Order: sequence, then C-alpha cells, then structure tokens
Amino acid sequence: LSLLVTPVMSSPCCGFLAQYTHHHLVAFLLTFFSYVLLHASRKTFSNVKVSISAQWTPSVQNASSPAFSPRETWEKNNLFADSDEATLFLGVLDTIFLFSYAVGLYMSGVIGDRMNLRYVLSFGLCGSAIVEFVFGTLTEWLQFYNIYLYCGLWVLNGLLQSAVWPCVVAVMGNWFGKSGRGFVFGLWSACASVGNILGAFLASSVLKYGYEYAFLVTSVLQFAGGVVVFFGLLTSPKEVGEYWSETKEGSEEVCDGGYYTIQQGDEEPRETPKAIGFCQAFCLPGVLPYSLAYACLKLVNYSFFFWLPFYLSRNFGWKEAQADRLSVWYDVGGIIGGTIQGLISDCMGKRAPVLAVSLLLAMGALVGYSHSPPDQVVNAALLATTGFFIGGPSNMISSAISADLGRQEALRGSQEALATVTGIVDGTGSIGAAAGQVTHTRDRESTHSLLQRLLRVGAGPSQCLWSEIGSSKQLSMIQIPLPVY
Repeated sequence: LSLLVTPVMSSPCCGFLAQYTHHHLVAFLLTFFSYVLLHASRKTFSNVKVSISAQWTPSVQNASSPAFSPRETWEKNNLFADSDEATLFLGVLDTIFLFSYAVGLYMSGVIGDRMNLRYVLSFGLCGSAIVEFVFGTLTEWLQFYNIYLYCGLWVLNGLLQSAVWPCVVAVMGNWFGKSGRGFVFGLWSACASVGNILGAFLASSVLKYGYEYAFLVTSVLQFAGGVVVFFGLLTSPKEVGEYWSETKEGSEEVCDGGYYTIQQGDEEPRETPKAIGFCQAFCLPGVLPYSLAYACLKLVNYSFFFWLPFYLSRNFGWKEAQADRLSVWYDVGGIIGGTIQGLISDCMGKRAPVLAVSLLLAMGALVGYSHSPPDQVVNAALLATTGFFIGGPSNMISSAISADLGRQEALRGSQEALATVTGIVDGTGSIGAAAGQVTHTRDRESTHSLLQRLLRVGAGPSQCLWSEIGSSKQLSMIQIPLPVY
C-alpha cells in the first residue's frame, strides 16, 4: 500500500471543509484574483465610455465661434460627428468583443484540456493586458485615433480574454470535488463581481487625469497577475502528489489528529485520461439546455455590465465618477446571490430549481428597477436586489454548474472535459450577450425601454431551466450527491 499523509484543517472544522489544505487555498486565491484583475480591466471600458465618447467627438463651441483650422490639426481625434454616432460605435465594439470572446471560448476550452492550464491562463492574462494598454493608453499618448485599429485590437482582446475563464474553472474543478461545490464555487464566482467593483473604483479614482490612466492602471495590474500565476499556480493536486481530492474506489481515509492518511490500492496508476472532442462535450447531458439558458441570462447580465454607468450618467444626470461607484451595487448583489444560492443548492442536492425560482423573481426586480426614482440610495438598493437575482444565477451557471457538467458520470474514463464544457457554456452565453449589444444603443434615450426588453429576454432562462427540471431523463444529472458526515 502507498501512504500519503496530508495536512488538513484542524479537527474543529467539520464537513467538507475538513479535507482542504493550504494548496487548495492557494489555488482558490490565485484563480480568484486572476479573474478579478481581468474583469477589472474589462470593466474599465464601460466605466469610461462617456469620456471616450467626448474625446471622439467635436468639442462644444458657441454658434458664432469660427471653426478651428486647419481641421487636420485641431480635429484629428474627432472620429464621429456627434455623441450619438460615437455611442453607436461603442456598442459595435462591445459586440465585436463578445463575438470574438465567444469564438475564442469554444477554442480555448478545447486547448485548455490538451495543454498545461497554467501556460494558457498566463498567456491570456498577459496578452490581454498588453492589448488593453495599446487600445486605451498608447493610442491616447500618441494621439493616434483609428476606427479599424480599435476594432482589430478589440477582436484580439476578446480572443485573448477567452483563454482565462475555462482555465480557472478547470483548475478549480481539479482541486474541489462535488462535496460543497455549490458553496465553494458560489463564493469563488464572486471574482467577476469583485473585479467589476475594483475596476469601477480604480477608474473613478484616476478618471480626472484622463481615461488613458484608467486603462494604464488596470492593464499593469493584470499583467503582473499573469506573471504571478505563471510562477505560482498549481493546476491540479497531482502536481504535488495528492490524489485524494478526487473520489476513487478502493481508497480509505484514516483521520489521525490533524492529518489524513490516504491508503491507495496496489493497482498501477491509471494513464492520463484523454480529452474528449468538442462535439462529444456539446452532446453531454445538460450542456445544451444550460448553454441556452446562459445565453439569455448573460445578455441581461452584460447589458448591465457594459451600459449601466453610461445610462446612470445620461438618464439621471449624475457625474461619471458617481455613476461608476453607484453601479457597483449590482455586483454586490451578485456576490451575495451567488454565495447564498450556491449554499442552498448544496443543501437541496439540486441546482436547477434554485436557479429557476431566482430568475422568476429577477423579472420582478427588473420591473421595480425600471421605475427607480432619481435617488441614489433607492437606486442602489434596487440595483443590489436585481444583482442578487440575476448576477447570482449567472455566477452559478458559469462556474459550479459548468464544473458539475464537466465531471458528470457520463465522463467516467475520460475526465478531461472541464475546460471544454466551460468554454461551450460560456461561449454560447457570450453569443447571446453579443446579439443584444448594438440594439441597446438604439434605446440610449430611455433606460425604461431598455429594461422592458431585458424583462422579455429574462424569461428565457427560466423556461430552459423549468424544462430541465421536468425532464426525467436529465433529472439525474442535476442531482448533486451530498456527502454523508
């Protein structure tokens, strides 16, 4: 018998938390903060849209004032005739990013299951940071403005950022088993919302110096995070000789004080399982309905992500920095919602019923927010409520449920599917989000009309999940085995 003695948390810790070591904590924190930094950089673009729009359009002058000449010198930054055209182009950039991000997710998930996750993750973080620096900072320093350059950079940015999410979910899936996955992933999936909050505060803090400095700060932090991940992340317990985190038949755990002694059988170690194909992963039970549900849900969630600060500033007349800070309450609600709903799903042993009920309540929250008065306190409370019922389910589908789907019984004998399944779910969601971005710019005069559209779209995820609950064929898939203590 081969013996493994692994230090664990002290005996007063009960339940599934007792099996975690400091390696689990390091993996949790590194993947968490790597995506925090990525989302902070991504959020920067939505936080400075008003400033970018003003930079790309002519300055307001008195009607009697003569135009500056020569035009090539004084108006070389004027890419558009007015703010409406600039706003439409900002929506086009959002769509370009999301479509390239979606395509990249389908590819990077497959790549992540076939290459070292640490290399792919670090490359995505550092490469995206460089592109964002060129897009927002270098072009402004050089006073070089070009529509085609902006589009090309944002396509590249979407492809590079797509490498991050499937990899971090796969790493978390390797380290954390089914026991308590809803709570652990619900807490961990707050990384996107924490990144949004960090990005909003960083952008609002340096915006007075120019929007280029918002891009500079977040891109430098993201690049540094990529370097730390490259040198410090362990992608699997196997890298430190720990095999006990994965449930194996014939293994016996003996608790002795503060240590677990893992006794493994005498059989030869199994060969490294091969990654499954893209089409095989897409046909796995539950992947299609959850992908379609996430497509509708991410459209709603990313409409708030990309346009909330802009609409708060335009419709209520608040300063851009105030709108940035107020928008974080949506993410605060998402953090709380993902954690609580994940814990409830662990207790129930099912994910879909919790999500379906939450999304039904989300439609009521959207109705309430569409009638929000121009009061910042009331607006913040309604935003937090909306984030709880929309951001929470979004976090769960993209993390805990993706990990469940990538580790289900149908994959026994071929376990390398986590990154591929995550890429499929998030990629399909990004296509849905991209489809709605340009149309949202046409409603820039009215937040109410935008929220009415989001309310109609928000019914989609509930229908997909209720059909998933009612399907006896798929019911076993959404049953989450609970540990017996």
